[in-house]
Amino acid sequence: MDKHNLHKYCQKILRKSKEGSFRLNSLPTRLKNRILLQMAKALWQKKDYILCQNHKDLVLAQKLNLSAAFIDRLRLDRKRVKKMSTSLKEIAALQDPVGEIMESWRRPNGILIKKVRVPLGVIFIIYESRPNVTADCIGLCLKSSNYVILRGGKESLNSNRAIFDILLRVAHKNGLDNPFYLVGRPDRDIIDFLLQEGVGFIDLVIPRGGEGLIKRVTEISRVPVLKHYKGVCHIYVDESADLNKALKICLNAKVQRPGVCNAMETLLVHKDIAPRFLPLLEKEYQKYHVELRGCSRTRKIIPAAKRAKEGDWYSEYLDLILAVKVVENVEEAVAHINKYGSLHTESIISRKKKNIDFFQRNVLSSCVFSNISTRFSDGGEFGLGAEIGISTDKLHARGPMGVRELTTYKYLAEGNGQIRT
Repeated sequence: MDKHNLHKYCQKILRKSKEGSFRLNSLPTRLKNRILLQMAKALWQKKDYILCQNHKDLVLAQKLNLSAAFIDRLRLDRKRVKKMSTSLKEIAALQDPVGEIMESWRRPNGILIKKVRVPLGVIFIIYESRPNVTADCIGLCLKSSNYVILRGGKESLNSNRAIFDILLRVAHKNGLDNPFYLVGRPDRDIIDFLLQEGVGFIDLVIPRGGEGLIKRVTEISRVPVLKHYKGVCHIYVDESADLNKALKICLNAKVQRPGVCNAMETLLVHKDIAPRFLPLLEKEYQKYHVELRGCSRTRKIIPAAKRAKEGDWYSEYLDLILAVKVVENVEEAVAHINKYGSLHTESIISRKKKNIDFFQRNVLSSCVFSNISTRFSDGGEFGLGAEIGISTDKLHARGPMGVRELTTYKYLAEGNGQIRT
């Protein structure tokens, strides 16, 4: 696409998004919920069509020799389509945040001040291989009365278009003319233009994908960006841990879906429990062909482990690889996490309340758990219906972002003729 046509195409997107956001702002809750429930039903009814289109993407991905983890994120099956449908139902059941009075107070002069939730406006989502993001983002943005511009990866173009078209037809049947937009062209220049020229049109950019994508978006964008660069998630197994629980949790956190951002990448184990725990864990991991990379103390207990290098402690493998370190105590575990972590999700396995409290108070990450898998760092698992993304920033949202995190607020003041003196 030449520069002139690119400019016209992108200006059209920006104009349509701003106009659409004004109409969504006043959409009644009852109508939003009705549309969401109809969307959920339509996705399941059209599952065979969605899976057929997804198969086209999978064939292309395999021809391109993309990684197994990437293909797993791209793949849809009946279970995953059902989950997309269920997520839309759960979003419909959530309380509508728009118009919620967060707090109110009356001043001595009689003026009543209210702090009220309002939509952010226009949100630009840039994502890579996971087609379920299309449905999740449309559902969350519709519920929170935000207009969403979606730009998925070229590898999932057929899947994204199928899901988008199904949901758009439902919106049209309910009188919504321009409720969301899918950028159907693969040109990277379109992303660059929207990021740089979207000031005044786009209110927030959320990139979802690999570290390279997120860094590039952050460097280019003139619009605020909410993101997490990577998920270097840790589990610390304390000296008092229940070994059976610790085994199940550590297995789940690494092998259930190793290619997602909330999978465990580094395991920290207290020195007193390591000689008993690590051989048990190694035996379980061997069943799934997990490659272990350990510190010198780990390798004395597990000789088959590869030697961990400094870079391993910073690594998000997104694969069946795990870095393992034996530590002196909870204080060393926390120090390691705060140095090498990515502020995503960490968990402690312990029966000592004192150690759990220390861990949760001092770890800096956006999600800090105790005695559960890091895989629970997820909007659906938090009861948010789904998530628009996970943020490790401190402004304006942290952790899994649901409908409330897609709002800001404004002040309403009511008086009876008061003037300032």
